[in-house]
Amino acid sequence: MICAVKQSPRAIICSDVVIRPKISVPSQRSSFLPPLPLQKPRNSAVSVHKPVHVSSLEKFGSLGVRKANLIKCEAYEAERSQPIDSSFELPQTPTPSEAAKKLKIGSYFALWWALNVVFNIYNKKVLNAYPFPWLTSTLSLAAGSLIMLISWMTRIAEAPKTDLEFWKSLFPVAIAHTIGHVAATVSMSKVAVSFTHIIKSGEPAFSVLVSRFLLGETFPLPVYLSLLPIIGGCALAAVTELNFNMTGFMGAMISNLAFVFRNIFSKRGMKGKSVSGMNYYACLSILSLLILTPFAFAVEGPQLWAAGWKTAISQIGPHFVWWVAAQSIFYHLYNQVSYMSLDEISPLTFSVGNTMKRISVIVSSIIIFRTPVQPVNALGAAIAILGTFIYSQAKQ
Repeated sequence: MICAVKQSPRAIICSDVVIRPKISVPSQRSSFLPPLPLQKPRNSAVSVHKPVHVSSLEKFGSLGVRKANLIKCEAYEAERSQPIDSSFELPQTPTPSEAAKKLKIGSYFALWWALNVVFNIYNKKVLNAYPFPWLTSTLSLAAGSLIMLISWMTRIAEAPKTDLEFWKSLFPVAIAHTIGHVAATVSMSKVAVSFTHIIKSGEPAFSVLVSRFLLGETFPLPVYLSLLPIIGGCALAAVTELNFNMTGFMGAMISNLAFVFRNIFSKRGMKGKSVSGMNYYACLSILSLLILTPFAFAVEGPQLWAAGWKTAISQIGPHFVWWVAAQSIFYHLYNQVSYMSLDEISPLTFSVGNTMKRISVIVSSIIIFRTPVQPVNALGAAIAILGTFIYSQAKQ
């Protein structure tokens, strides 16, 4: 054992595992040490597994002048050169890297666009063979509602914690969502998918106008200037559309207006609510389904549906059932992924992604359905989409 107690000008040094008294120090009471016995100490042997080095013992008893009631003692093993540090920090959980986060967002965007393209293709196929947009819209909401109810019951997804106030605030959002969904489906049943999405790219113009004249909000000048190419491009595309239909055009315009109010109601009703994007859209689908179903029966009715179904099966074949199932399922999936991505990104990034989504839908639908497009029509679509992109940049 190695032991050193240093105190100037005296020093006590001892070696070996047997400690024998070398200097007799009279005992003295201390305010911070227990009293020592006055009898003659006996020889004692201390056996340890590892030698311990007492590096310093300051202001110990009467060996020095006390300036403060403080004892500092450090000990460490003989083969170590520094005192044992008893303080340590638990390792922190590593946060996801920026590269992993960008990869996750990129995956959401790619899946969102792909699912939206697939939905629009099957939706147009179904509407060409089965022109009942009210029933088609109802089936889309029903498929999403059924998927989420099964997910909640089987605990694949955690069910949201809602109350009566939540559903009250969701009700106007569901009305606007229902109107927008049905109006867009009616538009696609009358005109080409590309034309519907070109008109729907004018939604920012409706958003600014409604917010300005109904809500009293003001915007900077670049936002108002960005509306010029949006409105001009949509007008140019509509005028030069070869298969123009007023019902299809008005359906897309009503859909724009309804979705603007949906967004406004969502911002007002969801303040302070802790419901994830996926569950929020699921609740929205369920409530919209309850609102839409009676109107679908009133506008079209089971008799028209049954007669149209027989005609579609006779013309298309049994795989028409797959078309209906696909458009219903993919409608829910692409909306669900879009709301999930909105949880991860800023509204600006979401707006840019939505603009790019429309481009992918327009191009893919023109290719798949071989929609005839004039150069002037294509120019109008490009101007409208560019204006939408400029608007998303100027609004931030």
